[in-house]
Amino acid sequence: MTQQQRGDVVDLLLDQHRAIRELCEQVATATAAEREQPFRSLVRLLAVHEAVEEELVHPYVKRRVEGAKDAVAERVEEEREVNRMLAALDSLGPTNPGFEELFTRFRTALLAHAGKEESSEFAGLRAATKPAERAAMAAALRLASSLAPTHPHPGNESAPRALLVGTPMAMIDRARDLLRDALAGRSKADPEGDSSA
Repeated sequence: MTQQQRGDVVDLLLDQHRAIRELCEQVATATAAEREQPFRSLVRLLAVHEAVEEELVHPYVKRRVEGAKDAVAERVEEEREVNRMLAALDSLGPTNPGFEELFTRFRTALLAHAGKEESSEFAGLRAATKPAERAAMAAALRLASSLAPTHPHPGNESAPRALLVGTPMAMIDRARDLLRDALAGRSKADPEGDSSA
């Protein structure tokens, strides 16, 4: 198996950040009537991404990257605030008149947070680990992603809490997603969906 096939957790996380930036741009430039699909994709990707970071990445970085505990604590606090805003946006809905203003604040905070993760945690993780470790983490990240919640759940940013309630929340979230899609008359051909979940 080549390194390309095994993957690298840092590359996977950076790819997710690129997708998050693209979806933010799509939501920001879409009309109110066209925001639903990119916003729902963004909600799902962010919920999965943050849950996996909380369960796997942050704890590993704290253990392996010298002097990273304070930086990780700061990133977790930023995630808490971003998750609160995302939950509010999710409840509000993308066609609500107050959506744009809150989304602008959310996007600014989210992109600043992502940049800090990339320059501190991700760079530190790459420097402090071997390719085989990062490949193993990539496999764990893929598995955890298939079990992660698909909606934000503020207050579950600690690894123990995320592990305790993450899987039940994920099942509820995925059931809600299926119901919402069925009620909206959508097909199951969701490019963000995971047929193994």
